[in-house]
Amino acid sequence: MVKRLGGWGLQTAAGLLAVSFVAFAIIALMPADPVAIAIRNWNLPATDETVAALRHGWGLDRPLPVRYVQWLSGFVQGDWGRSFRTGEPVRLEFMKRLPLSLFLGLSSLCLAIALALPLGFAAALKPGGIADRFSRLLSVFTQSTPAFATGLVLIWVLGAQLRWIRPFSNDGASLTLAVMLVALHSTAVLSRIYRQGLAAAMGQPWFITARAKGFSERRALWRHAHPSAFYAVLAAIHSEAGWVIGSAAAMEILFGLPGISQFLVQSISARDQMVLQAYVIVVALWMAIVGLVARLLSLRLEPRLS
Repeated sequence: MVKRLGGWGLQTAAGLLAVSFVAFAIIALMPADPVAIAIRNWNLPATDETVAALRHGWGLDRPLPVRYVQWLSGFVQGDWGRSFRTGEPVRLEFMKRLPLSLFLGLSSLCLAIALALPLGFAAALKPGGIADRFSRLLSVFTQSTPAFATGLVLIWVLGAQLRWIRPFSNDGASLTLAVMLVALHSTAVLSRIYRQGLAAAMGQPWFITARAKGFSERRALWRHAHPSAFYAVLAAIHSEAGWVIGSAAAMEILFGLPGISQFLVQSISARDQMVLQAYVIVVALWMAIVGLVARLLSLRLEPRLS
């Protein structure tokens, strides 16, 4: 198991390194000049001396490979550079906003798992029943309706019509609603995957043997079919974690939540390269950590993989 974890660690590190370089190169080669944008936003004199000083201070006058190595060396030491737009250290800007974004993403993913398991179990226990039809309807609805569209409808109904919430107030109600909306899509996907896994296990000889021993269908499903079905759920969590990032970003903008995605949107128009690069790495780390946790749980469910 230690050897396998070491291999995963090396693969993850190599993947993060490749992602960081490709992202750095693409962002650095964007056509807009951040110096020109900064001069316009900060009302600085557009003299040759000012332009040269800014380019030298931000390292834009160096070759791309040198800039990447310097950026990477500083990043791993906690120096993520300074924002071209605000002039503040990028790491501090992210640390102020990251807790909210992490809470939104993790809460949504955990809520989706907590709701998907009982829904998928009930759907598998009675195929064609109310739970099965509801999970299928939920899957169709979330696949065909964007989360931000559902959010706009809820803001209009709950905020403008019923006045139960205050839209764009950055309060607990807005955050709770955002978590539920992000979790909705993953709940539908994971519940159907879990239901399929349970249904597939019900046709296996060992499940039939368990039923022959006198186990009720509910007990046999949970005791014998659940581990293999949950293994399939864990395999799907990694891809759902990527969807959560995009949906959480949309919710931050929609509800006015001051997370890192909202800060990113504000930085895109300014071609704030350091912010964009840091965001890519933070997202890559999120995907890597979720994937590693899912693999560790998979090893616990299937020890033969170690």
